[in-house]
Amino acid sequence: MDILAQQRPGTMPAAGSYNLPMDGTSTVWVLETTGQERFPYRLSIRRGERTLLALRVQDRWPGGSGNVFCLRERDDSWPDPIEEIERVAVISIGRLGKRVSIVLDRPRRRRCELLFLKKPYRNREGEFEQIFWQTEKGLRERRPRARFVAARASPVLDVAVSSNEKFAWKFPGCRVVRMSLPVGDYALLVDGLPAAVVERKTFANLVRDLSDLRAIHHTLAELATCPAAAIVVEATYADFLRPEKVRPLTAAYTSRALAEIAALHPGVQTVFAGNRKLAVAWTRAFFLAVATQRRDEPLPVVREALVEYGAASPQPATEFRIRRA
Repeated sequence: MDILAQQRPGTMPAAGSYNLPMDGTSTVWVLETTGQERFPYRLSIRRGERTLLALRVQDRWPGGSGNVFCLRERDDSWPDPIEEIERVAVISIGRLGKRVSIVLDRPRRRRCELLFLKKPYRNREGEFEQIFWQTEKGLRERRPRARFVAARASPVLDVAVSSNEKFAWKFPGCRVVRMSLPVGDYALLVDGLPAAVVERKTFANLVRDLSDLRAIHHTLAELATCPAAAIVVEATYADFLRPEKVRPLTAAYTSRALAEIAALHPGVQTVFAGNRKLAVAWTRAFFLAVATQRRDEPLPVVREALVEYGAASPQPATEFRIRRA
């Protein structure tokens, strides 16, 4: 599922979110009264003259109950709002699974979520839409059963192993193929293209690479062209702070070099798995999370808004030129 984001100039983007074009048009959160008993308020998110989303809601803000039931405006048959009572700038809008997370530009009541669900009818075929407005505070107070953001289903993974890997990791239960990858050692394939890439590093590999930071920066820059990328190290971070292990480098140098990598390449995470077995386990879990996220298609209302506002879905890296070994 896609993530759509709008932010103020000078602020950092939300994790995993898209920046909307900075054309001077702000995104705002508007609350209006309706005069109706069941849905006394209208909540809308607007960008300029266009409306991203319009909902009829039962309260001004979710309270301790944690949920406010909403109905989406589908046409012009709804009565016009009576009075605007609130207008706030939106810092970010991001999609996490079936939830749209929103951050408002104010000190209180600034974070909330819209949960979009599809439920089957009990007595006939088809589905109906349910939308719930929730807040972080309300969810904490209710303490609902924890759920993963990505879909529950566990797909069979298609994993590409670089033809340069001599002693490749094993991925039981996955469809594994040997391919020539321009960067990375392992890739999750979606429709034949990499959706996530992992660069494997042993302790010795990474120490050697740190001695020539220019080369590793080039590798990381290319890894970052993939929607999801990581360097997975078969060692702990503490190993790189032991002078006797990193010679001829120094512990001070390796700690600074690893920090520089993290600072200059925020789109590529570095995971110190500890050993080979744990590195494989982390990589498989990472690929599974990416694969389930890809399968979790947004509801039409969310997808239409993303298209209207120009926030493209994270897609497999078409720049990657891969071929079977």
